[in-house]
Amino acid sequence: MPRRSRGRSDEEPARRASQLYRSIWGVVARIPRGRVATYGQIAALAGHPCQPRLAGYALYSIPAGLSIPWHRVVNARGEISVRSGSFPDGETSLQRALLEREGIQFSARGACDLSRYRWRPRPDSPRRPSAARRTESPGSPRRRRRSFL
Repeated sequence: MPRRSRGRSDEEPARRASQLYRSIWGVVARIPRGRVATYGQIAALAGHPCQPRLAGYALYSIPAGLSIPWHRVVNARGEISVRSGSFPDGETSLQRALLEREGIQFSARGACDLSRYRWRPRPDSPRRPSAARRTESPGSPRRRRRSFL
């Protein structure tokens, strides 16, 4: 007798994969022109550290019509990765041409300098409540800001 899953439909794995991929697409969409990121960096920023292949699978699965700068993602050596089962020259030359159009230069061995072109996103700064929304209890003393000028 086939074993049933507990309360899970067949659509749940597909929905979960879709959520994972969307988180990765969201990170890739933030990479600015003239910068690149690695597969591992994208996976870590999307909340999936140590899963660079997941980033690769997500980029391979971008639906037509979705504008994601897939060409800005390279491997950990700064090289363009060739997908297995694909024509090496076609995709590689397109990705390289798109990156070169954005000002990224490649070495003779086909790698870009990650120390120069790697995207370094700023960490989200913690949001402080504005003065209008800040509330104080009646008995609490107000803090004075010190001026260091």
